[in-house]
Amino acid sequence: MDKEKLINQIMKECAEDGEPVTREEAEEMAEMELKAKKDCRRYESDKRKVKKPSTREKKIDTEKVRLMELFNYCLLEPNRIDDELPFKIEFVSVVNNQKEITFSIGENDYSLTLTKHRKKK
Repeated sequence: MDKEKLINQIMKECAEDGEPVTREEAEEMAEMELKAKKDCRRYESDKRKVKKPSTREKKIDTEKVRLMELFNYCLLEPNRIDDELPFKIEFVSVVNNQKEITFSIGENDYSLTLTKHRKKK
């Protein structure tokens, strides 16, 4: 913006606000405003630095794995546990060997999720 236009605009705005200023005051204000605009810094993120996803290995909980194997065995061989079950398990799938098993009884689908809770403090 032209300095002269800025001076006139400042004088006009101050007069409208009921606080008229002299030309010298308006020039000083205009200089400060132009200097502030000139010194303004715009920061942009460095796009060259790309964060690599962390490669954290999940620890295998052997206790949970053994429990899931037991559940899987019980679902696959229900007749060994109880001969008089009112249903037949048709499909068993291990989704995650530490967490989830899915199975079907008739037309209904089920899932069994194992959660290990933290010790209370």
